[in-house]
Amino acid sequence: FLLGDNIIIRIDFFSSFLLLLLALAFQASGQEDANLERRVASLAHELRCLVCQNQTLADSNAPLAVDLRNQIREQLKAGKSERQITDFMVERYGDFVLYRPPFKASTVALWAGPFLLLALGAWLFFRRVRQKKAPETLTEADRRRAAKLLE
Repeated sequence: FLLGDNIIIRIDFFSSFLLLLLALAFQASGQEDANLERRVASLAHELRCLVCQNQTLADSNAPLAVDLRNQIREQLKAGKSERQITDFMVERYGDFVLYRPPFKASTVALWAGPFLLLALGAWLFFRRVRQKKAPETLTEADRRRAAKLLE
């Protein structure tokens, strides 16, 4: 029995060791997947959904947004950096895909437009306020005519 018990103990130890290695492999895989999903979400928050009104890829459930998130995931799995993926998206869809477009000649209107409109509105408001005159006083003849109309 000694030989048999020794073999059983070795088999139990070996199977326990294999289970431990398998569990560690799954845990490492889960951590890699969680890290990948964090990177996908981070990048999806920086890119605009092309079919939605003012939403990021992360916020949108449109089919195109889902496809673009999957494309980001596949490119990250392939080893591309966030910068390379962003450059690819800009090359393919233009600066519009960036949720925060860069300040350059073609995007000056995006950055300066709201401030110019605000300044124009303030100027028109103050101009209108200054032009408003005090109500004119009625002459005695105008008062008599108004009193006759009200009778």
